[in-house]
Amino acid sequence: MSDTPVRDLTALPKAHLHIHHEAAIRATTLAEMGAAEGVDVSVPEEFDDFSAFSQTYRGMLQVLSIKENLFRLIDESIEDCAREGIVYAEFGASPHFYVDTFGSTELALDAMIARAREAGERWGVEVGYMVTVDRTESVETATAYAKIAAAYAGRGVVSLGLANDERGHPAEQFHEAFAIAKEAGLLSTPHAGELAGPEQVEKAVDALQADRILHGVTAIESDALTARLAAEGICLDVCPTSNLLLGVIPEIDAHPLKQLLDAGVRCSINADDPVLFGPGLLSEYELCRSVLRLTDEEIAACALSSIECSGASDAVKQKAVAGIAAWLA
Repeated sequence: MSDTPVRDLTALPKAHLHIHHEAAIRATTLAEMGAAEGVDVSVPEEFDDFSAFSQTYRGMLQVLSIKENLFRLIDESIEDCAREGIVYAEFGASPHFYVDTFGSTELALDAMIARAREAGERWGVEVGYMVTVDRTESVETATAYAKIAAAYAGRGVVSLGLANDERGHPAEQFHEAFAIAKEAGLLSTPHAGELAGPEQVEKAVDALQADRILHGVTAIESDALTARLAAEGICLDVCPTSNLLLGVIPEIDAHPLKQLLDAGVRCSINADDPVLFGPGLLSEYELCRSVLRLTDEEIAACALSSIECSGASDAVKQKAVAGIAAWLA
C-alpha cells in the first residue's frame, strides 16, 4: 500500500471554461425559485436526446428572468466556484434572454457584469463572460450579438461562443460574427465536435479561427485533426459527464480525454450544465482521476490549460500557474 499522500483537488488552482451560467444554479435554489413562482423546473433523470435537454434548459429561464433570481444565481455560482478551487470562471451567457427584464441586451450585460464583478471580488474569483450565439438563429442575429460582445471587450466580456445543436447548423455560416469578435480581441470559443464528427471541429478552426473548442471530443476520430490541434495548441474544453448523458459516448470508460492528452492535445476539464447533469467541476476532476485514470501530472496539465487558454487577466494567470506548479511539487 502506497504511503504517498493524495493531492487535494480542491487546492489545485483551476479555471472553469465550459459552464453555461444559468445551469450553474444550485438545484435547491432552482427548486425554491420554481415553487415561489409556480413554475415546474423539475429536471429529468435522463435526456433522450439533445432536443429534450435544450427544452429543459429554456424552461429554467422562466424563473431566472426575474432580476432578483438572476442576481442570486450569479452570487451563489461564484461562491460555489471559490469552494471548488476555481480561480477564474468564464461563464457562457446569453444576455439577450433578459431583454424584457432589463430593457436591452446591453443593459442586461451591464447588470450581469457588475454583479459578477462584485461577487468575484467578495469570493476571490475572477469572472469573464462568453457571450453565446445560438447557431439555430439567423446569421444576422449572430452578427448583431457579436457586435455587442465586441463593444464589451476589455469590459467584462472575453470571448464569443456558439452553442446549440450543431447538426444542420454548420460553423462556417457564422464566420462574419467571429471575425468581428476576433478583431475586437475576443477569444473564439465555439461548440463543435459534440453531436457531429471531426469535420465540424475542423470547420470551427478554419472558419471561426477558434482559440478553444467547447467539447471537440469527436476530433479523436481523425488522426490528422488530432495532430493539428496538438500542433496549434487549440484547447478542447471537455465535459465527460455531459458527453455520457447526452449520448456522445456510450459509457464513461470510453471517454477519449486520456487519448487526446496522450496525443498532445491541450484539454480543460469542465462541467457544462451542473444543475442538469449533476457534477460540479470538482466532481468532474475527481471522476477524471478515479474513473478515467488520469495521473496527477495529467490533471495538472488540464488545469494549466484551463488557465493559460482562458480569458483571465495576466495577474490571475501568473498566480494560478505558480499555484499549479506548487500543487504538483
